[in-house]
Parts: sequence; C-alpha cells; structure tokens
Amino acid sequence: MSRSLRGISRFLRDVALASSLTAALLCGSDALSQETEKQLNVRLLEFSKQQDKAGARRMVEEGASVDSRNRLGETPLMLWVKAGNADMVAWLIEKGANVNQDSLNRTTPLMAAAYAGRADLMQILLAAGADVDRIDQVFKTAMIYAAAQGHVEAVTLLLARGVDVNRAYAHNLTALMWAAGYGKTECVQLLLARGADPTLKDDRGKTAADIAREQGYAEVAALLKTS
Repeated sequence: MSRSLRGISRFLRDVALASSLTAALLCGSDALSQETEKQLNVRLLEFSKQQDKAGARRMVEEGASVDSRNRLGETPLMLWVKAGNADMVAWLIEKGANVNQDSLNRTTPLMAAAYAGRADLMQILLAAGADVDRIDQVFKTAMIYAAAQGHVEAVTLLLARGVDVNRAYAHNLTALMWAAGYGKTECVQLLLARGADPTLKDDRGKTAADIAREQGYAEVAALLKTS
C-alpha cells in the first residue's frame, strides 16, 4: 500500500472514530460509549504496533484503556517493551499500565525485556512492581530468558532483586544450566562468581557441564568442570 493510500485509510478511520465520539456525547448511550472505547483501544494497539508515539498518546488521552489487549493478549506496554522504547514504557506506567499483565502465552513485559537484554527497561518495570517470579506457559521466568540469551547485565539486575542464583525451575534446570546449554560463557562466569552450584543436576541427572557438552560447548563444559 502506498504512503498516500495509507494516509487516506488513516484519515477515514479517524473520521469514523470522531463520528462515534460525537454520537456518544450527544446520545449519552452506554452502548455507544462502550463501542467508542473499543475503537479507541483498537487504535491504541495499532499505533503501538506501528511505534507511533504521538498516535498512541492521543488515544490514551482520549480515553483508551492502557491495559487494552490484542488478539495475542499483548498490551500497549508489552508492544512498547518489544519496540525497546523506554520513554513510552515509562509514560504508560505513569498512566496506570499494569506491569504484570501477561499475554495469552503468560509472557510478561519483564520477560520480554529480559529476553531482549534491555536492562534499562527492566529497571523501569521493576521499579513499578514487576514480579520477577512469574512463569510463562513454557515454564520460563525472566531469569531463564536472560541467562539463556547470555544477557549479563539483565542477569545481574535480577540477582540484585533477590532471585536465588541456584533456584531450580522446570525439570530442575537452573539459570547456570540454561546459560551453559546455550554456550553463554560470560554469563556462566557471572553466575559461578555469584555462587551458582555447578554440581546441581536436572531431572535427567545432568549437571550444567553435561548439558554444555551435549550441546557442543566444550569450552563451557571445561570451565564448569574446573569450578
């Protein structure tokens, strides 16, 4: 679609939205008000997906819910976390966005930020009360996402927030095992320095070194064996 056609399409949607708002004000109808809010929510999610800050802010100011959700259960906050926009993340939280609202797959904004290694976004979310212990539908937490991706700063931040370095997650896998299994040497070194126990075993009886070796990361396995 050309830029001019997209502009026309957006203009027509804005006209329709304005008409609904006018009708709601004139009629005072609850049904119309609900339909208008629904349209505002849809536009907010659209603008957020398109990373249109001005459009998203305008929809919120006009009455869209900051916790509206798309078909995947993603809120505007989740979309802006994925976009990596710290200003919009902070602004939505200021407007009352629920930092622990998960998607249909139970992934939270904190998990998304941890997966991306965005410690700056994680700090904003944690300051607003993000739960470090939430688990998604595949039994992963923010720590698992951060460790498996080798995001040292994110892992450091979560440890500072009280996450147990030796906590066993699904299948008795620890953060050290996840980091080792993906060959994240620097993260493995960090976790060991923070007290991670390399002798712990998963539900198959495998240590972090065993897992690293299975995945072809001989250097990581050797590092763990000498720890």
